[in-house]
Order: sequence, then structure tokens, then C-alpha cells
Amino acid sequence: MNLDIYCGPAPSPETLWLDWNFDPPLLAIIAAIFVLLMTYADNRRQALASFGALLVMLVAFVSPLCALASALLSARVFHHILLVTFLAPLVILAIPPRVRERQLLPAQLSFLVHTIVLWFWHAPSPYLFALSSPPAYWLMQLTLIGSALWLWADILSPRRSAGAAIALLLGTTIQMGMLGALLTFSREPLFAAHMDTTHAFGLSPLADQQLSGLMMWVPAALPYLFAALLRLRSVFAGRNYDGEAPR
Repeated sequence: MNLDIYCGPAPSPETLWLDWNFDPPLLAIIAAIFVLLMTYADNRRQALASFGALLVMLVAFVSPLCALASALLSARVFHHILLVTFLAPLVILAIPPRVRERQLLPAQLSFLVHTIVLWFWHAPSPYLFALSSPPAYWLMQLTLIGSALWLWADILSPRRSAGAAIALLLGTTIQMGMLGALLTFSREPLFAAHMDTTHAFGLSPLADQQLSGLMMWVPAALPYLFAALLRLRSVFAGRNYDGEAPR
């Protein structure tokens, strides 16, 4: 299948380590985001979160993972896990509360939008569309990141109650697990883009899809469960995520 994927065509295992993405506009945007986060950082914790966000962006978009995701659905799912469960909270934690304070909308809204976006882009037809051109690819990436940023901003807000934050975390864990289960227990491969690209890596399309589902079902849930435990601990300690006493 001929697709105009931003990360390029599916690589071979022998050449994968050479497939780094040094696209100048991409590198400029990553550098600008990092500089902006560091400019706003007020303390060491926020600076470390900024460096963490930089590392995740480099792994997701510059490293050979970008190319590998053209071959394997499981690599694409891992790529998306990096964006929505690691990059998004790191960016939010890097921004001082005084900068990201805003009037909170109902907690269910960010959860609903993120769930719709996540399920939409992991449905076979929208997924194929996302790989049809670089603009479509970036539409998928930016809507995933944007909805995850909104969700994590709600979760990590000092103004959001502990109960609401934990409900958002557990609800996200459940919906991702449901999507992962659908991919895992499907009896046939669903993603046309990977019908001919997985065999070189020792996987059938169905096995690759099942691995994708397992990754979304189990490992992707761990950061949300860990964050829920931290939120509970902060309640008992009388502190919020930013190390400040709750208002």
C-alpha cells in the first residue's frame, strides 16, 4: 500500500537504526517548546519536567521509533502512549500553577474529548487516513497531544478535588483498557496500513495488533494508576502535585 507517511516508508530491521528524523522544522519546534518551558520554570522540579518533555519528544519524533511506527502498529501505539501518558503530564508539570490557572470546566468534558479523540484515531479508517499525508499525520498527533494536555491539566490542577482527579485517572485507565481489549481479542487484523509491513520484524499483522492491544491494556494504564496513588498520598499529606498546601 502506497502511503505518504510523515515518518517515511516502513524500514527494514537492518536499516532501522539509520532512520533518524532530522526534519529542520520539527527540530526547531521541539527546541522552541523546550526553551518556552524552561523560561517559565520557577524551580528544579519544573526544570526537570521540561527536560523530561524534551527527551520524550526526541524519542517520539526524532529517534528511529518514528520510522518503526510506519511498519508496526505496536510501535505506533507505543508512540502514542509516550505522547498522552508521559509528554502531556510532563508539559503540564513544567508549567507553574500561576501560568496555567484558569476557570475549570466540568471534569467530564476533558475526559470525554480525550476518549473520543483516542478511540477515533485508533479506528481502522481514521488511522489509515492519518497515514495518507503529513498534514493528516500531524492532525492525529496534535489532537492526541492537545486532548491529553487538557485532561492532564484537569488532573493536575490544584483546584481540582482529589475525588474528581482520581475519577479522571481511573476512567482513563478503564477506557484505554477497553480499547486495548478490542485490539487484543479481535480475530482478524484491522489495519490495512500494516498488512504488508510486519513480517520483516517477525510478526504477523494480527500478532502485531494483539501486541498493540496488550500495550494499551496493561503498560499504558500504569502511569495513570501511579498518578492516582500519588494523588491519594498528597491528600493524606495535605499537599498538592506542586508541593504546595491545597487552597
